[in-house]
Amino acid sequence: MDILITEELATAAVEHLKKSHNVVCDGSLWKNVEKLKGLLAEARALMVRNQTLVTADLLAAAPKLIVVGRLGVGLDNIDVEAASKLGIVVVAPLDANAVSVAELTLGLILALARKIPLADRSTKAGGWDRKGCMGIELEGKTLAICGFGRIGRLVAARARAFGLRLLVFDPFVDQNASVLLETGAVWCPRLEAALADADFVTTHSPLTKATRHLFNARTFSAMKRGAFFINTSRGGVMDEAALLAALRSGHLSGAALDVQEVEPPQTKTGFETMDNVILLPHIGAATAEAQTRTFETVAADIDRLLRAEAAVNFVNFARPGR
Repeated sequence: MDILITEELATAAVEHLKKSHNVVCDGSLWKNVEKLKGLLAEARALMVRNQTLVTADLLAAAPKLIVVGRLGVGLDNIDVEAASKLGIVVVAPLDANAVSVAELTLGLILALARKIPLADRSTKAGGWDRKGCMGIELEGKTLAICGFGRIGRLVAARARAFGLRLLVFDPFVDQNASVLLETGAVWCPRLEAALADADFVTTHSPLTKATRHLFNARTFSAMKRGAFFINTSRGGVMDEAALLAALRSGHLSGAALDVQEVEPPQTKTGFETMDNVILLPHIGAATAEAQTRTFETVAADIDRLLRAEAAVNFVNFARPGR
């Protein structure tokens, strides 16, 4: 076996791989860790999305594995450190989803500002509640962007066209970075400094030990009263109970969440009944264009590595160390 696929991945890119490599596909394999370990013993490449937990223990059961291909930009389900120690290359479509997520973020900002979901539901139910659907303009408002990587920068470029003033918090971005000048964004040394003056706050941070519950009771209380919170990154960067409390108290005017801490949620969270909350099923990258780029990018790198060539979109290193 060359390639093991553990989740449902019916795409042209996978079919193309099958022409040159022995590919085993089992869309439910991620649920059966022992069976997965058994099959991994012979695999040279592993392709996963976000449901397969690629742990150190799992990687230890794969002596022939040279590459893990992650079909998405989030790496919180992959132990990259363990893979690196074993000489396993981790590849991911680092830029493939950025435009789609950035566009969704702007769509959610507009939807919150103009109460579009509420107006839609009310009108479909036979109402004509123009007063209850009174919104606000984006022109002249302030947007705080937390995480200024590929997606954050695309959000900034698009938000500027709406006349939004931009604040940026990212501990890995220098205050003299050229991208700040290009977007007209103001660099903030502390998260609270960005939150205090923002009408809208959007986060584009990866989920790490440092960012888990970065948005909590303290940081939500630091936000401007009446502000809106948008999360299209990872559910774990926010404390859902703290966000719910901030919304119920009226401190925040609304939230738009494409992600949640548990996906799909196993129990009701409380957000479901709130008219000022938009809930989506993690569709940031769910566009035809992003999916095509994602699959083609990862499949191409896996094909390169199986042919003893260097990867292009690698997370740790370009060639396997085993």
